[in-house]
Amino acid sequence: MRVTSRMLGMLAACAVLTAVAAPAGDDVAALNGLLAEQWEYTLREAPEFATLIGDYRYNDRWSDVSLAHVRQQKQDLEEFRKRFEAIDPAGLPEQGRLNRELMLRQLGDGLAQNLTVSRLQDGIAGLELRNNEMPLDQFNGVHLALAQMVVTFPFDNTRHYEDYLARLHQIPRLLEQETEVARQGLKDGLMPPKFLLEEVAGQVRSIAEPAGEASVFGQPVKQFPDAVPQADRQRLHDAVIQAVDTEVRPAYTKLAAFVADEYAPKGRLQPGLWSLPDGAARYRFAIRLQTTTEMDPERIHRLGLAEVKRVETEMTAIARKLHYKDLRTMRAELRADPKVHATSRQQILDLFTHYIAQMQPKLPELFGLLPKTAVQVVPVQAYREKEAAPAEYNQGTPDGSRPGMVYVNTGDYASRSLLSMEATAYHEGVPGHHMQISIAQTLPGLPPFRQQSGYNAYAEGWALYAERLGKDIGFYQDPLSDYGRLCGELLRADRLVLDTGVHYKHWTREQMVAFFRAHSSEDEPDIQAETDRYIVWPAQALGYKLGQLRILELRERAKRELGSRFDIRAFHDKILDGGGLPLDVMERRVDDWIAAQRQAAAVPPHS
Repeated sequence: MRVTSRMLGMLAACAVLTAVAAPAGDDVAALNGLLAEQWEYTLREAPEFATLIGDYRYNDRWSDVSLAHVRQQKQDLEEFRKRFEAIDPAGLPEQGRLNRELMLRQLGDGLAQNLTVSRLQDGIAGLELRNNEMPLDQFNGVHLALAQMVVTFPFDNTRHYEDYLARLHQIPRLLEQETEVARQGLKDGLMPPKFLLEEVAGQVRSIAEPAGEASVFGQPVKQFPDAVPQADRQRLHDAVIQAVDTEVRPAYTKLAAFVADEYAPKGRLQPGLWSLPDGAARYRFAIRLQTTTEMDPERIHRLGLAEVKRVETEMTAIARKLHYKDLRTMRAELRADPKVHATSRQQILDLFTHYIAQMQPKLPELFGLLPKTAVQVVPVQAYREKEAAPAEYNQGTPDGSRPGMVYVNTGDYASRSLLSMEATAYHEGVPGHHMQISIAQTLPGLPPFRQQSGYNAYAEGWALYAERLGKDIGFYQDPLSDYGRLCGELLRADRLVLDTGVHYKHWTREQMVAFFRAHSSEDEPDIQAETDRYIVWPAQALGYKLGQLRILELRERAKRELGSRFDIRAFHDKILDGGGLPLDVMERRVDDWIAAQRQAAAVPPHS
């Protein structure tokens, strides 16, 4: 029997009922039922998220992001929290206690996911800070989210096109809601930086301008799959194009005018979060959400400076090995060397595809758990090249009907260095994001909210750790190639300094760029785009290094405690087989695994 994405979604919801396991007492039954109820609520309230994971029951609608509905969502989350708190953990098996703990944390702080217009991911604490009142920025704004989501929608049959048409009709309402929310943020003093909102206006106009099939929203009717009957194609084509040209594009044009004329002129003048109401508390919350730690920003800043020094020391050794005077000279000469820069957009895409392909057969040497879904390399959409990261990953569906996508920025290709692309390919593809997320989505015995969890420090920490695995497996043999890997690691160390610099130490944008140029080998377009990314997405960039360092620390701990019995494949599987987790929970699981391995082999604790 062919299992469809929709069936998987429904089966996943039912699977919660057996996920915590059998000896059903009242508390176990209550937890299972409540988990199923909360999951269905999530899918209903965040239909774009449901689409993303392959549950197509709500494909004809968008989230309601109005101020009134967000207030209702906050009440709903508080009610769910009370009901989960009322379940006695003492009556639950170990997996049930962990499920309850993680759900309570998720309801309180939320998750760091962003490919949805719903505010459900914020959690109660984020809603109390009214973070939803800043819905427009050049990196994660709703105008971009809607356009990017087109590639996640299924277009397999007539019903899917009709659902898509229903969504197109609702985009004007959704953008009106976001405008209402932004106006409330303006009243409350919750504003993104003025200079970045000016970029947003340009982005919105660039999405609004292309007409008909040339619009990102019109592209799905350029070609129909065989499953759509000929009798339906012209009707659907004309209806979609009419909706794009008479509803969607005018709504985007109206939003662009609002941003340019009313919103951007009143944007905040300081780049740091500290300049907003309750700025210090906002940054502390952002750190907790994005890193799942309570680390102090001063400690993070100092750790970043130490990591920058360590990585630059390793890079200096390579510079001397290659007969450069010093690291600064090597950077300057490589920046000016056309041989280490791309010669075409296609070359960049081909390199990413090659590196992911060469890693695939090596995976069994490092893992028992392996991804079952495919991954594709595609270019970043033209309308967001200027502001987009060098590469990013969008997950596929659990059944593999939509593969994972590695989006690669090929804009201004002649300014893009080839040296760090290998590490970035491992980061975004395998054994990084694609592998981790694909495995998590299909882990047996876990409730769906854990299969689809999005803890930033875990996911990005794993992906940065995955870059280093390329060295463990024998890649980066060329010193210049290893230098490229270190360039990527230095970027993540820089982020600890730059993010805390702007949001905690009151750095200006000019100070950020100056530090970036002095302590990185990044291309100038990436320096500019990355700097602005840290400004509008506080603390997200901290997760990479903090997560990687925690995994490396646990790996060394396991090797020390288990000695010759340490198995790298078993260690990696333990990191991956619980789905995405807060760092402290991941550490606790690994420590329990180490203890179990010692006990099974009668290995005494390391003194």
